[in-house]
Amino acid sequence: MSVLRRIGLDRTELRAWAMYDWANSGHQCTIVTAIFPLFFSQVAAASLPPAVATARFAWVTTIGVAVVAILGPILGVLADRRALKKPLLAACVAIGAVSAAAMVFIDYGDWKLASVLFLITNIAIATSLVFYDALLPHVAAPEEMDRVSTAGYALGYIGGGLLLALNLAWILAPAMWGLPNTVTAIKLSFLSVAVWWVAFSVPLFRTIPEPPAASGGLEGGILSLVRHTWSTLGELRQHRHAFWMLIAFLLYNDGIQTMIKMSAVYGAEIGIDRNAQIAAFVLVQFVGVPFAFLFGALADRVGAKPALHGALAVYVGIVVVAYFMTRTWEFFLLAGLVGMVQGGAQALSRSMFARMIPADRSTEYFGFFSVFEKIAGIFGPLVFGVAVTITGSSRPAILVLVAFFVLGAAALTRVNVAEGEREVRQGAYR
Repeated sequence: MSVLRRIGLDRTELRAWAMYDWANSGHQCTIVTAIFPLFFSQVAAASLPPAVATARFAWVTTIGVAVVAILGPILGVLADRRALKKPLLAACVAIGAVSAAAMVFIDYGDWKLASVLFLITNIAIATSLVFYDALLPHVAAPEEMDRVSTAGYALGYIGGGLLLALNLAWILAPAMWGLPNTVTAIKLSFLSVAVWWVAFSVPLFRTIPEPPAASGGLEGGILSLVRHTWSTLGELRQHRHAFWMLIAFLLYNDGIQTMIKMSAVYGAEIGIDRNAQIAAFVLVQFVGVPFAFLFGALADRVGAKPALHGALAVYVGIVVVAYFMTRTWEFFLLAGLVGMVQGGAQALSRSMFARMIPADRSTEYFGFFSVFEKIAGIFGPLVFGVAVTITGSSRPAILVLVAFFVLGAAALTRVNVAEGEREVRQGAYR
């Protein structure tokens, strides 16, 4: 078996599909996680008190999550019934890239412009993933999906990590690159995200054909879309394996998303400086590459569900390490452990769900997958915040995350992937 086949990238269309993970991860690393949040607080919202700036950034993030949760399933119906997966994905890329590039115009005190652009580009990239994920069952056979999905995450780690490393090189030494100052370097990084996102999306649009429209078509306007969306939710609830997969994903992804969103705050509270945190984030990106591929191979050997259970067990260990952590080297150890399992857990969640839904209506179902993912992005940090308020410290509050991973693993035991695939083959969803 060739190396490309082992990692799930042996055909042109599989490589073209996976390259979108490479394309969009630059945005996720530079704008969503590492650079823009700090730029917002120190430059765009420099005229506001720090607490007010933080609150406004949190509100913008929450509004974006809510919009995607509403739009995802509705646009999923439209994409499937009218054969618009690729056109809608292209629209998301165009809108998101233009808004990311427009961030070069943000100056000191321009928190309103920064908020609007961040909101638009965040909605665009999150919505694009609904259409992208929905293409997985159209490019990969069921037995290939685990390897292909993990390969996509691995390429995402490489692409996002490379662009972030380049951006940090500009920011940390702007004069070396002929840039006048750090702020200019930061703005250039936002422009680079837009170029990177568009350029590496091209293989998908050139190589992968638009899947045919789902049977039944779509008549009428908005009310028809809403009616079909509600109908899809009803069908999903009737098929317990795919539905339990969503419940499990909601629970353990609460823990994963809380760790991602609160790691900087937690690290700062225990004395980890900002530079060390950024270096640890880069470490996660590059540790994630081989381990994402390894999770694809492990899923082939033992099955996706046991591999995912293994990842959740490691996450419980990560929480324990985080609870006792006091030194910078322990923060890097934590980052390495996260890098080992984060991509594999999320990639296998995507592929397991894709195997248990009808391919011709994949965007409708991935619209709801996105909803559950976005709920996790709100609920987990909320529970963490309540625990911090009660205990007065993030250290005991971090132990709350163990419950998310344990409950998620328990719900995952209710999922029978083979039975879910059988239902799809027999047309049980129709």
